[in-house]
Amino acid sequence: MVNPTLETADIASAFFTVTDDLNASYPALAARELGWHEVPLLCAREIPVPGSMPMCIRVLIQWNTELPQKAVQYVYLGEAARLRPDLQPANGSINPQEIGARL
Repeated sequence: MVNPTLETADIASAFFTVTDDLNASYPALAARELGWHEVPLLCAREIPVPGSMPMCIRVLIQWNTELPQKAVQYVYLGEAARLRPDLQPANGSINPQEIGARL
């Protein structure tokens, strides 16, 4: 797991989405194989928007925490970082209207 402070026991659920070009297996199966046996998991396909990022798996993890929302750290790996340039410190401050133009 990318965030070592996230304990499996604290995960309430995980929702995986995949692009149409990823169809060989379920991401939830990989999560089970990594030990997420008690976590409710769900998989779905992304809306196939023309020009959207191919070969992308998104994971929305809901977990029990005392942290305020502003303290939560969102992780985007590899090319997925361009999906949320506003969260990437190297890009500086970005106007929300500019996000769509960068996708």
